Amino acid sequence: MAVPLDSTGKINFDDIYTAPDPRAFFGTLRPLDYDIPQQAKAYFAKLIDEYRAEADVKVPTVLDLGCSYGVNAALHRCDTSMERLYDHYASAASLSRDELIARDRRMVEDDTVRFIGLDASAPALDYALAAGFIDEAIHADLESEDPTDEQRALLSEVDIVISTGCVGYVTEKTLVRIARENRPWMAHFVLRMFSYGPVADSLGELDYETTGVEGVFRQRKFASAEEQTQILDNLSVAGVDPRGLEDGGRLYARLFVSRPNGAAGGLASALNALPLRDQG
Repeated sequence: MAVPLDSTGKINFDDIYTAPDPRAFFGTLRPLDYDIPQQAKAYFAKLIDEYRAEADVKVPTVLDLGCSYGVNAALHRCDTSMERLYDHYASAASLSRDELIARDRRMVEDDTVRFIGLDASAPALDYALAAGFIDEAIHADLESEDPTDEQRALLSEVDIVISTGCVGYVTEKTLVRIARENRPWMAHFVLRMFSYGPVADSLGELDYETTGVEGVFRQRKFASAEEQTQILDNLSVAGVDPRGLEDGGRLYARLFVSRPNGAAGGLASALNALPLRDQG
């Protein structure tokens, strides 16, 4: 039976984001070589270091937008890799959820960054919080509604916003609602079939400057020929050339950095200096 596509043409993976723990998430995505959090890790670390130095903040607060099970936070806090996380959860088939949480908590080492996770999936947020990958959780859909007073209080503490693939599903509506609270720095990995232009324009009205970082970043393999065909059609409509990239069987993303007060250019230059290990 064919796996359904979502409204963007991608395979619908909703079920792996609402399981009580991440085993289905990692088990489903490993064969597809889902790697964008690994690609992003060094760039986010550089961003955090830049913020810490410029703002003189010892423990920055990072909001992971669309955090699911806290994967980006886990990569940072556990000083680990996607490959090790794949192995970690593949070896946990016999464990109960509580046993898995206890094992995950033992991996957490770094407390130099405070992580807040924002996601529409309550089960994923609950797990990320219980495992110690994130410190606070915001269960919200800011595309359709303003944050509550409690959520606004948390958003007002955010220094940096990161994401690895949710922009495109999440639009400028969400990002403007977040930006208004504390004008945080932002770094978003955005699939090439989506335009970051509307986000950059809307943030520009709040006195943000946006710069694209050089290069492209592997997200994952296509899950089916049907998915690839639909995404190639979407890229064609968007005027994006897939030759040498998506036509070879993978989804690719670009990185955009947005900062208030015209500071994004220097940071993007620093990020461009990082070695690219993502081509191909």
